[in-house]
Amino acid sequence: MKIIVDAMGGDNAPQAVVQGALEARKAHGLDIILVGRTEDILRAVEASGEKTLPAGVEIRDAAEVVEISDDPATAFKRKKNSSLTVGLQLVKEGAGDAFVSAGSTGALLAGATLLVKRIRGIRRAAMGPVVPTAEGRAVLCDCGANAECTPEYLLQFAYLGNYYAKRVMGLERPRVGLLNIGAESEKGDSLRQETYALLTKAGEAGRIHFIGNIEANEAMLGGADVLVADGFTGNIMLKSLEGTAKFLLKELKKMFYSSTKTKLAAGLIKGNLADMKRIIDPGEVGGTAFLGISKPVIKAHGSSDARAIQNAILRAAEYAQSGLIADIEANIELMKVE
Repeated sequence: MKIIVDAMGGDNAPQAVVQGALEARKAHGLDIILVGRTEDILRAVEASGEKTLPAGVEIRDAAEVVEISDDPATAFKRKKNSSLTVGLQLVKEGAGDAFVSAGSTGALLAGATLLVKRIRGIRRAAMGPVVPTAEGRAVLCDCGANAECTPEYLLQFAYLGNYYAKRVMGLERPRVGLLNIGAESEKGDSLRQETYALLTKAGEAGRIHFIGNIEANEAMLGGADVLVADGFTGNIMLKSLEGTAKFLLKELKKMFYSSTKTKLAAGLIKGNLADMKRIIDPGEVGGTAFLGISKPVIKAHGSSDARAIQNAILRAAEYAQSGLIADIEANIELMKVE
């Protein structure tokens, strides 16, 4: 398994990216292609404690970098020798099994869509992050790639999330819920109501296990394994979850360090607090898949540290091995609205 990594993408590149890639090589035996400025990558390799480039790790030089200030829609075209564009071209050509980048989300999505291409029949690629719930995990699809959607897009997001939950998360019969403002079938705007009808039909045909509408609070309690949403709604939910998690951790820390008694209590449950932090830490998941693209493309968080990059690379390997893309290709006719 060979993973292509954008060494220059992200707030902490190239050091954190290179270090995370080297750790992924050591821990999981994955072959790595680091794409970016060769001299910068080699300096990061040395700073990570390696005197020479380890076996199984290679460098593909790319002199340009897509900056956060670049226009996402055109950056990968204008900067044809950027680490992002070169990396996408490599995965398109089959030089590696998956591509990972912590760079610009917009540029990565545009490049993946126009260069690597969507699976034939997929209307829009979607971002499918895995979020923690009280009962485990759920895949949220979409979370920001498509702010404006049609019922057919949401139908396809349901299938994409369903196959991801089966193949990557290992769920035999994922519960698919439509994120809405109420559980009743008539709730929501016309987009939600029309999508509800399409998902009900798919559920009755036995193609997915549709459980109906689900509100955000029930979703976080583990009410569904796949949360279907337009990108606007999904992004608000995702960012709310991230902000709430940070708020809770901050308040817990403040509470436990407020007195000698609470400090002693904190010491007694230190391990439990660490477990809680891991559950809500996005770095534990590492990356978000662009579902519907013809090759595995994973977006790591822009502020990823080495651990998060390592986990993103592991997610990319799992995705590449899952057979998910073949599932989508084989069932694409079921995902169209006549």
